[in-house]
Amino acid sequence: MKVVLAEKPSVAREIAMVLGATERKDGYITGNGYAVTWAFGHLIVLGMPEDYGISTFNKQALPIIPAPFKLVIRKVKKGKRLETETGAFKQLKTIEKLFAACESIIVATDAGREGELIFRYIYEYLNCKKPFERLWISSLTEKAIKQGFQNLKPGYQYDELFQSAQCRSRADWLLGINTTQALTIAADDGVYSLGRVQTPTLALICQRYQENRDFTSQQYWQIELMHQKDFIEFKSLGQLRFTEKKQAEDLVKSFERNRTTATVNSIHSETVTEYAPLLFDLTSLQKEANKKLNFSAEETLNIAQSLYEKKFITYPRTGSQYIPEDVWPEIPALLRILQQKELYKKAASIIPWGNFNKKIVNNGEVTDHHGLLPTEKIPSVLTAKENAIYDLIAFRLLEVVSQPCIKEITTIRLQMLHYDFFAKGAKILQMGWRAIHGIFSNISEMVQEFPELREGVELKIKTISILEKKTSAPSLYTEGSLLSVMENAGKKIEKEDERNILKNIGIGTPSTRASIIETLVHREYIKREKKLLIPTTIGLQVYDLVKDKKIANVSLTAEWELAMQDIESNTLSAAEFQKHIENYTQSVTKELLQIHIEKPHLPDLLCPQCKIQYLMIRENIVQCPDQLCNWLQLRNICGIHISVTDIENLINKGKTSLLKGMKSKSGKSFNAYIICKDKGECLFEFERNEK
Repeated sequence: MKVVLAEKPSVAREIAMVLGATERKDGYITGNGYAVTWAFGHLIVLGMPEDYGISTFNKQALPIIPAPFKLVIRKVKKGKRLETETGAFKQLKTIEKLFAACESIIVATDAGREGELIFRYIYEYLNCKKPFERLWISSLTEKAIKQGFQNLKPGYQYDELFQSAQCRSRADWLLGINTTQALTIAADDGVYSLGRVQTPTLALICQRYQENRDFTSQQYWQIELMHQKDFIEFKSLGQLRFTEKKQAEDLVKSFERNRTTATVNSIHSETVTEYAPLLFDLTSLQKEANKKLNFSAEETLNIAQSLYEKKFITYPRTGSQYIPEDVWPEIPALLRILQQKELYKKAASIIPWGNFNKKIVNNGEVTDHHGLLPTEKIPSVLTAKENAIYDLIAFRLLEVVSQPCIKEITTIRLQMLHYDFFAKGAKILQMGWRAIHGIFSNISEMVQEFPELREGVELKIKTISILEKKTSAPSLYTEGSLLSVMENAGKKIEKEDERNILKNIGIGTPSTRASIIETLVHREYIKREKKLLIPTTIGLQVYDLVKDKKIANVSLTAEWELAMQDIESNTLSAAEFQKHIENYTQSVTKELLQIHIEKPHLPDLLCPQCKIQYLMIRENIVQCPDQLCNWLQLRNICGIHISVTDIENLINKGKTSLLKGMKSKSGKSFNAYIICKDKGECLFEFERNEK
């Protein structure tokens, strides 16, 4: 018997069906010489400090550098303790029994770094020595699974992939555990979570927020002329920017007084070829879905994963936008299948059959998996959100095989009373890929066509306008724009030699960036306001503490991503990288423990419930230290952060000042007091005109 280990039950069912395994057992499916079982994601994880007998937040124990690292069954929090997850324990016992009884193992976890780690940690924890082969597929269709089983790879071919995944896992543990404990001990005010990718990402958001907040917008004015010739109107814009409106008004008066014309000084036309976009990888799909559909990065990933497991698209956690040469012959068949669906019929009819654009074919640019493609299975019943993501992927395929869009860009320079004006226009010569009627595609751009002109021609002025404008602050990040910055973090490095090395390296990976953003939201370091990501008070506080420290350094994180790629390609040893991480952990932990924080004076307030203990006033809570009493008041109420002064009024006077601009669950704004009753119960007291 051969055991097939999938990453989750839904994938196991698809594989079992193809293999002819139909007999369902508790935790696996058997038949036809196979037993197909599954993990529930990461069943085995790195142990926590308690698993080494180390108490948490002990300054003398830092830095904690396990030798060796311990693997444990996944745990869940129950009260204040971590306990082994019952379901994970039970499934692991099933896997152990099957591994013991089988002759060999087929690894069918997701074909990537994390999938490899999931299997290897289980294999190592069970001390299994059975031989194993690797199933490496990019789609869950019957055809792809059958081809994958016909081309199983020896397990050792993926040793370097496992080592890079293990290094990432250990680096995240070392940095996350030690820096979180070090900063929390130094701050002595709540728990401050830091991480290898989390903290540089928070630094990016906070830095942009402060640049936006501190930006002083400058007002300026420009003059715009409206011309008309041969019944065609077009506009030109003055090159000068006036810092005072009166300067622009005086010049307009001069133009009107002299009744002058504008002279065409030069005409420059060039043909511009705009090539079709590439296929989506996960990051570009997340950016597009955030921009067009307002989906979060995690939401897009979850929807794409669902489409993959339903066999409608190829593997979504890809970092490539290309396909290899051997996949190209499948593209016409995929396009013919799309053509059968009414929504894509018109677009499919105008693509250049027999003359497809092959720009997406590049063996050297394909990583673990090729760019996102629809499969030969056409969706029938999908949710609205699944349909929206599928449409993005399907229309993108129709676009990428189309010919380029060709435009003629014309720039005209005019002069009026020695002042320069410019006009720019575009004329589309070939629509190409822009003719694809995707639900979100721009079929054409705004164009400004010109009449027949030549140098030296005098043009009459139809109207003169003064445009009031402002310099713009750096835009706050949306999830889409943040993903772009994370993907290209190497470009932000100041030193040119380092920037050249890391120019194509980001922080995090396509499959982990969404979870990093969600972690920052969960930690209440950032919040979503419509499409924007805004740092919270505590997020800015953490950033202020670490912004000059190594842990917040984007370049270092990008270097590590590069190192992990080198481990995968066997040009760097895992042991060498591990030693580097340990040295860095010691350095950054020492750096954080030396932070000195001037604490503001906090009032001594007696607990309103037990009347014995003095309250602990933290950033997010006010709490009685007596565990039997355990009186607690949150400081973030309905979107408002309660000040220390209001906490003092609440305890000593029984009532805060009027808190304005609070938001209900429905989003309605209201004002209210918070009052504290005799037994410490806190309630809202509304203004007379409020409900």
